[in-house]
Amino acid sequence: MPACWLGASFKMEILLQVLFWLAAAGTVTSTIYCLMVVAAAVRFGLRRRRAEREAAVTTFLPPVSVLKPLHGTEDGMERNLESFFEQDYPEFEVLFCARHESDAGLQLARKVGERYPGVDAKYVTCGEPTPEFHNAKVFSLEKLDSVARHELYITSDADARVTPDYLRRMVQNLQDPTVWLASSVYLGTVHRGAEARLSSQLDAVGKSVEMSSGVMVADMLEGTKFALGVTMAVRKEAFAEVGGFADLGRYYADDFVLGNRLAAQGKGVRLATHVIRLLVEDMPFGLSFRNQLRWMQSTRRSRPWGHLGSGLTFAMPFGLLGLLWGFLSGHAALGVVWLAAMVVNRWVQAGTVLRVMGDVDWVRGTVIYPLRDLLGSVLWMGSYGGDRFYYRGQTYRLREGGRVEAP
Repeated sequence: MPACWLGASFKMEILLQVLFWLAAAGTVTSTIYCLMVVAAAVRFGLRRRRAEREAAVTTFLPPVSVLKPLHGTEDGMERNLESFFEQDYPEFEVLFCARHESDAGLQLARKVGERYPGVDAKYVTCGEPTPEFHNAKVFSLEKLDSVARHELYITSDADARVTPDYLRRMVQNLQDPTVWLASSVYLGTVHRGAEARLSSQLDAVGKSVEMSSGVMVADMLEGTKFALGVTMAVRKEAFAEVGGFADLGRYYADDFVLGNRLAAQGKGVRLATHVIRLLVEDMPFGLSFRNQLRWMQSTRRSRPWGHLGSGLTFAMPFGLLGLLWGFLSGHAALGVVWLAAMVVNRWVQAGTVLRVMGDVDWVRGTVIYPLRDLLGSVLWMGSYGGDRFYYRGQTYRLREGGRVEAP
């Protein structure tokens, strides 16, 4: 047999060994992770039921200030804003802040507010962020903090949509004086539903399952040492305790920094059991991919080691490696079974999380989640490709720890 044939055969054997062991290792780690997610989700579901029973009979209903930074409008935003005016709560104020009076989001908030004259609402402007504030949302929060009348805050983004019992349930987390902050997981929801582009549906189910899975597992293993900024119940003095708004404004993931610093100081940070909806805009794949990549880049900078390890939690890439190994090694049927097993792995994860969180459309999300898992792995790899990102008309650079600089 010619030496070149022997060399090629040896190289193919090495390639098959590498493919097999990579696929096998990833299959083991992603399966272990799936089992951990199932356990964490069941734990979350039990906590959620208990909290709902307690909230139904509570007498802890202190006055709260709802802080909502705004910048422009997006699909479904009018209904999002309406849901905050429709709260079943004895005393609260809703405060909106945009950079300028002409902001379309602020004008929409005023229009919605006119339909709810019984709700105490204020509309303020903060101007353009100063140079040290690369995070414009935090700049708006500083302005809202200066006009808020109450000591307990509920902060939320413009794309959050809530039920009438939202304030009642979120504020219960602050009944314990040792708890300084509680944030909520969320169900990603596309405004156009099943008619939306597949890219947006994948983004939404990723926010529901991928994000919530990691949060629930982290809370189960070590408690909550972070915050999710879509909505938070937080004490007014918490911001000063972690360095003030000016310091938080230097970070893209200001919510993570806020929760992480409070936890490091021994102040209670909790994962709330109340689930809200996060509206996802229906947009082309390229724009959706870029937005999701920006968050992956931020996570990589905020918690580098945890982000690195998360690469082993994906299942579909290792299923594809197993399929490739099967076809190259002459075990095509085994390769197909390997890939199918990873699809089932992701179905189990998604179905468990979505049902525990109360998603009425959990079947659709479960079916497409393997595609989202594959996309998530691509985004994870892409997060190591650079430190610049584009956001609302400007290019920024991410530094260590998640700090933002304008290049």
